[in-house]
Amino acid sequence: MSILSWWTAWCLLLCSLVSGATPDDLNNTRAAVDALMTLYDPTTGLWYPDDPGGSWWQSGVALWALTEYMIKSGNHTYLPHALNTVQIQKAPLEWWPEGGGDFRADSTDDTGWWALALLSLYELTNEQQYLDIAIEDEAYMFNYWDTRTCGGGLLWSIREMTYHNAISNELYLELTTRLYNLMPDNTTYLNHSLTEWEWFSNSGLINPAGLINDGLTDDSACTNNNQTTWTYNQGVVLGGLVELHSATQDAALLDTARRIADAAVNSAALVQDGVLTEPCASETECEPNGTAFKGIFARELAKLNAVLPDRPYSAFLEANARWAYEHARRDDGSDFYGFRWQGPFDRLTIGSQEAAVQLMVAAFLT
Repeated sequence: MSILSWWTAWCLLLCSLVSGATPDDLNNTRAAVDALMTLYDPTTGLWYPDDPGGSWWQSGVALWALTEYMIKSGNHTYLPHALNTVQIQKAPLEWWPEGGGDFRADSTDDTGWWALALLSLYELTNEQQYLDIAIEDEAYMFNYWDTRTCGGGLLWSIREMTYHNAISNELYLELTTRLYNLMPDNTTYLNHSLTEWEWFSNSGLINPAGLINDGLTDDSACTNNNQTTWTYNQGVVLGGLVELHSATQDAALLDTARRIADAAVNSAALVQDGVLTEPCASETECEPNGTAFKGIFARELAKLNAVLPDRPYSAFLEANARWAYEHARRDDGSDFYGFRWQGPFDRLTIGSQEAAVQLMVAAFLT
């Protein structure tokens, strides 16, 4: 057995002992990753580039999901694919050459997804170039911190300089805190994190039910716009708060994260019969973005779960992963997953497959 194979086997054994995962669970996780990689196009470095329901940012999430799988499983089979993606996709974007490349897009959230993936790739490889790009992306995003309206906050649309949305600010919170935790001598990132959380927690984005809506109104009132409480908006904030707690040891941050997580898993709109559900009713209605959201929530819920002594969300994650395996897979042995984890299989998209990978990793490789 090679050293890499031995290390992979050891990592998987350790994960099974910690998470309660069975050998079948671990094999099913690997199978979902292998299926994801059949969608990979080495020419573009993107996943499923011809899918009309796909988006560029979703390949950033696929890269993040793949890299997290490699970190947690010890299986680096697909590392060359990850490196190839960065090499190709760091070029200036055809639709936004003004960004100058390195994943600087025309919206702050698209930049944030890729930056988080690059930080994971840096943690996996210890290659400085990936950290450097993430640093560059953070500075790019910070350029769009609004000093004119709403008392601050990151703007979503760089083209139009509008919209204080939740996801851009949540991504920025997690990005800046991860940068600080990797480089604790640079307090600029901690200061940006603290400023972001102070603004976010006082912005009104968290509604009276404890859930996070899509954004604020585009007027001088800057109030909660009461738009959809997407699952990923309940998720990314959890990852940011876990990282900020690691940086500050402020226990109140984990208390807040747990309240948001509890609100999500107890929401009739987001969980039906114990299965995580997007507020949009169908895969078609959720395109082109929403099919990826549940996996992001699962990934970040697992991150919170791992730092809580009672591991309160383990059973929820494991039950969802096993249910999706039994009911949401295509019945041809391909290990492709549809959008609705309740089943039956509806349609494959890059979002639905990367969400399944993130769910499996969250449940069985934490």
